[in-house]
Amino acid sequence: MSGLYVPLCEATPADWQRAVATIAAEIHVIDRNATRIWFSFYPLDLHLALDEARAAGEDESATARRLGLMGTWRLVDQIDSSHRFLYAHRYWPQVKSAIQSFAETPPASLPAMFSAVADAAGRVARVDREFLLGMSAVGLMTLRQVGVEAFAAAPGHIHLSDRARAMSPHQVLRQRARDDWQGVFGFTRGLKRLWTVTFDEAEADARFTVINDQDLAGGARNDKREYRSRDPRCTPDEGPIPVECRAASCGTCWVGVLGGAEKLSPVVERDEAARMKVFGYIDTTDERPLIRLACQARATGAVSVVIPPWNGMFGKELRKRQS
Repeated sequence: MSGLYVPLCEATPADWQRAVATIAAEIHVIDRNATRIWFSFYPLDLHLALDEARAAGEDESATARRLGLMGTWRLVDQIDSSHRFLYAHRYWPQVKSAIQSFAETPPASLPAMFSAVADAAGRVARVDREFLLGMSAVGLMTLRQVGVEAFAAAPGHIHLSDRARAMSPHQVLRQRARDDWQGVFGFTRGLKRLWTVTFDEAEADARFTVINDQDLAGGARNDKREYRSRDPRCTPDEGPIPVECRAASCGTCWVGVLGGAEKLSPVVERDEAARMKVFGYIDTTDERPLIRLACQARATGAVSVVIPPWNGMFGKELRKRQS
């Protein structure tokens, strides 16, 4: 594993971005979006900024205040669980073992490393490499950020219920694509149509309802269950999505869209898109990207999202690093 670690550390954030883009078409569709979302949730740039601040003698709590960080942003604290929204998370023990057992001379490129790990894990799990390619990239980035010792010390547990583990890729994809039935005369409901938003595909009850064209954060607010014990950023009256404002100003409510991105309203450049760059979450011209602010994304169909365990405002730091 140590032979892999050095070249992983030599690769720049731009190298990693290009590598993930290179393999994207080869990743099974079940995890194609999820892999991109994971790399947005755990960017190498943020890890490097935290490392540099620590090396400069800045206390981590001071760095967190400077970057507006809230929640659990350190990948080392969630080695086994950060990727549970990937379908291939169920093969994490095999992928982790393949990374730890890698004793050959590392391939010359990151995409080749992803493939080598996926092939090795696939032989053990008896799964085609397309299912493991995204998970392998995630595992190698995890190793890059947490280090050899912490990676090896993680138990490699699967954080899924038996029900979730029993679902096939076809079942998951079918569930993501399905819109709620509105009844025999559903077409007459108009703006009163209701859509289901799934925020954790591994949990049967991790759902809330939005009215047609309602923003995701607004719909989540109607979910009165207790979420603060799961995520301290949640408040009793806002539901499972942490929210501090409703004007794209705080960045607390960002989410990744696993399925149904086309059923969300387009990004408004002067509001959501501009603020996304300030937060440092994403910089794209796609009008329906995979990273959205829940207070701005309005649903016109059922969607499946994943809520990141942290939020921040490090766009300025990101631009400084890139320049």
